[in-house]
Amino acid sequence: MQQTKPKHIYAALGALALITFIGILNETSMNVTYPELASLFHVLLDVVQWITTGYLLMVTITMGTTAYLLRQFTARRLHLVAVTAFIVGDVLSAMAVNFPMLLIGRLIQSVATGLATPILFHLIFTEIPREKLGAITGFAGMVISFAPALGPTYGGFISEAFSWRMIFWLLLPLALISLVVGQLYIRNRPLGNDQSFSYGSLITLALSLFAVVYACSTIGKSGFGLLFWGLLVAAVICFGLFIYINNHGHSQLFDLTVFKVKPLRLSTLTYFSLQFINIGISLVIPLYAQYVLHTSATVAGLILLPGSVLGAFLAPLAGRLADEQGFRRPVTFGGTLLLVGTACFAVFQHQLTAWWMMLFFVILRAGFNFAFGNTISNASVLVEQRNSSDVNSIFNMVQQFAGSLGTGLLASVIALTQQHSTGSLAQRTFVGGRIDYLLLTAPAVVVVIAIVTNYRWQRQLSKTSK
Repeated sequence: MQQTKPKHIYAALGALALITFIGILNETSMNVTYPELASLFHVLLDVVQWITTGYLLMVTITMGTTAYLLRQFTARRLHLVAVTAFIVGDVLSAMAVNFPMLLIGRLIQSVATGLATPILFHLIFTEIPREKLGAITGFAGMVISFAPALGPTYGGFISEAFSWRMIFWLLLPLALISLVVGQLYIRNRPLGNDQSFSYGSLITLALSLFAVVYACSTIGKSGFGLLFWGLLVAAVICFGLFIYINNHGHSQLFDLTVFKVKPLRLSTLTYFSLQFINIGISLVIPLYAQYVLHTSATVAGLILLPGSVLGAFLAPLAGRLADEQGFRRPVTFGGTLLLVGTACFAVFQHQLTAWWMMLFFVILRAGFNFAFGNTISNASVLVEQRNSSDVNSIFNMVQQFAGSLGTGLLASVIALTQQHSTGSLAQRTFVGGRIDYLLLTAPAVVVVIAIVTNYRWQRQLSKTSK
């Protein structure tokens, strides 16, 4: 199984981490350009947000194929496809002359992130010794969590100093570096797969996820009307069909029996909620700062920078702490900090300034990074190694779908209040921000409850297994 030489595995992981980093950075780097793009392409905010929401949704769907692909093809070949997609989509987006062209470029580009992130975790879970798993997964968690928070800072600075198109052009050299290093050092043998790909499972799952996200995007125009509820019903039906086809067809998209492990269910819920908050707040803060506080795009992005940098340093530390003391302490501590930081935005909204938002985001990000990487690390050891690719794909899909849902829902709420509330644009956005901060605090409460319950279950299971 382990075909990668020890001295080469870190170069391979570095190449995958690089393409994952710039792919996820690109997810949120355009958030601060929404007002400019809305004016340039003559579209509303709830339409512009699809360059992030659509990106995340396509990443989610692509990740649904990786449990199969990682068994069928070498990671090196999949990495080549990922970097190629990134380069093609990046150039197309940079040269976009209208909104549809920009959106298509973003969707092509998103395939790279959808492939690269699961490959990164797959190599970690299959090539890294158990005693180093927390630290290395902490590094991967740092990449995944740092990139989306850094995105608005990067996008705001580049768009003001140069042009929003340079956001794409400046990432091309990094993609080429990943291409060269990855093709030189990524080595692994796929597990093999004697089953055909379950197209029915992928199509029904994709339709279900799209229906949910699209339903949320309609809130900005029609509120919680008939279209919204109709799409949710369609989503439930499609998801039911997905479960049936996946479990009863000739092949599976991934093995859903892993959810028979009760703690894994709560770990999945925790992982979803963490990323919903992470991506969601990274969208709301720049929009709120520009519309309500009247800051520039650069300042709006810089609000996120201290928290992003702190999180980057804390993620590996949290992983090493988990290696030494177990997962419970860092994850519980992280969940508590996350709740405090998120709740501060809702409680102290009337006093919010750029500095206060920066401080609250630092608290939120510290908590997020203590919990995020350790949650998926903990989940990976709850199942047998043959199911590691299933857990890998499921969790990566869950966190991307959470981001897609978060951006779609939160942007639509602001768009709805901007169009239908009274007062100035700043006052109308303030109302949308209030609702969004409450919508972000709710899953933070869920995170704390899920974490406490999860590790209680795990202690009980460990006692009964002795």
